[in-house]
Amino acid sequence: MLLFACSGADSGTDQVRPGIDVLVSDSLHLLENLRVGLVTNQTGIGSDGTSDIDLLLRANVRLTAIFSPEHGFRGVLNQSAIAHGVDTATGLPIYSLYGEVRAPTPEMLAEVDVLVIDLQDIGARTYTYISTTLLTMRAAREVQLPVIIADRPNPIGGLVQGPLLAPPFSSFVGMLPVPLRHGMTLGELARFGNDTLHIGASLTVIPADGWRRDQWFDGTGLPWVRPSPSMPNLESATHYPGTVLFEATNLSVGRGTPIAFQLVGAPWLAPREVIEAVGSTPGVSLSDTVVTPTEPPDRKYAGLAVPSLKLRVTDRAVYDPAVTAVAILAAVHALHRDSLELRARRLDERVGTDAIRLALDGAVAAPEISALWEVGLSDFRRIRQRYLLYP
Repeated sequence: MLLFACSGADSGTDQVRPGIDVLVSDSLHLLENLRVGLVTNQTGIGSDGTSDIDLLLRANVRLTAIFSPEHGFRGVLNQSAIAHGVDTATGLPIYSLYGEVRAPTPEMLAEVDVLVIDLQDIGARTYTYISTTLLTMRAAREVQLPVIIADRPNPIGGLVQGPLLAPPFSSFVGMLPVPLRHGMTLGELARFGNDTLHIGASLTVIPADGWRRDQWFDGTGLPWVRPSPSMPNLESATHYPGTVLFEATNLSVGRGTPIAFQLVGAPWLAPREVIEAVGSTPGVSLSDTVVTPTEPPDRKYAGLAVPSLKLRVTDRAVYDPAVTAVAILAAVHALHRDSLELRARRLDERVGTDAIRLALDGAVAAPEISALWEVGLSDFRRIRQRYLLYP
């Protein structure tokens, strides 16, 4: 497995131990004599790359069921529903939580005494692994099962940016009232959601040892494993809290290319005109390019040569992907109004409010649109303090 970096990468690395390593080495008493259900995928590995399943079995943990999130147990599927299966190596059932059901049923939990969750979040509200975690916690509470989260670093650090989710726009792509870029780990979000959504699960979070909130993934010493098929590297993850908004338009974000979520494109787009209209973009450079998606994930323009606007991080400390995305969206809206399609509900769910879409329709300038969400961020930073586990 390869470790990728984006511009502005940490100059040095510190070996961080993910929560699963800590659980196996220091906290196995939490699983002693219990039947364990494991919620994980290909990102569930120790610091040496060993899978969670192997780590737990070697520690004589009694695994009885596996549960998988969006993209499946191997993390390679791009489809709206994933069927249940069997792990051929162990014979254990794999229950899909991205199909007919989105949470474990009582029948799936009949042979389980405790649930362990180990998923690599990406640092953006719209990534569905936290939704799977929260729904699993609710299902566990209903049958009085404890939940243990083996935590992992937030790959893009602890910055807080972008609009907050308002409750009317809650969905599977965003259940928590947090900003697009929340600066928290999966375990911290679970603690926050356990209270905010009144789930009331019996929750224990095993922190990742040695991680600091100002630390990016390429400073952890951990191997990068694609959390999903269209998240090839840390550069893509850094742009994702902004470029994910274009998923709710007829613009491509480069799915089916090696630079997914690092671009915005369409056959009708004039990238140079958009770049000129956007103007200054602190911490990120914009350039024009052409890409040809060759795989099914880009359902919009697969097989076509797509004029695109390419983003590249130049300074992590000042780059705000949400501000940049709104500036690009406003420029495209102004220059290509007849070609651009905004899918209203999908956009509002990803933004977290309809205020941005309505402002675009009203031709409000991009800086004024970005200012709309700044007011709530200070309150969020204050509220989240009680749920944080890392300095």
